[in-house]
Amino acid sequence: MSGAIGLRLCVCIALLLPAFLPAGTTSSILDMTPPISRLALADLRDTFEEVHSGHRHEAIDILEPRRTPVHAVVSGTIRKLFLSNPGGNTIYQFDDVGVYCYYYAHLDGYAEGLREGMRVERGDIIGYVGSTGNADARTPHLHFAIFELGPERLWWKGKAVNPYPGLVDAVKRGN
Repeated sequence: MSGAIGLRLCVCIALLLPAFLPAGTTSSILDMTPPISRLALADLRDTFEEVHSGHRHEAIDILEPRRTPVHAVVSGTIRKLFLSNPGGNTIYQFDDVGVYCYYYAHLDGYAEGLREGMRVERGDIIGYVGSTGNADARTPHLHFAIFELGPERLWWKGKAVNPYPGLVDAVKRGN
């Protein structure tokens, strides 16, 4: 009898665990690697709270030469490849647990063969720095954002998370 109770308890915990992960300490942000190789602290500036085009930026812009490779910051799944007026060529990547969405925008293009639903590993090249969308053509950069997903897992309803501290930690770790 105690074995059956223990098994039921384990199953219940396994089913409930995903509901508690967003509030927990386990986070793909802690395992993030920089989206640009050889990124230095001097390359990072916290622009999360700045006002851009009349609204809070909620992202960080990383200035790099056009066609610089952009890497997946965590392992996960490419959920959406999208062309938008503000973001240009964009990538929405979910982490393995589906807690966070990593958003890469103003890309010059996608890595060859990249497609929605595709699994990528941390460090894989997924795109290239550009200035598509509403970005100034003379200032290619990566617009990088993180959204905490709700239970519906809808990236457009996610809560913006400042990527700057996580990127600073990643650069310091030398990932």
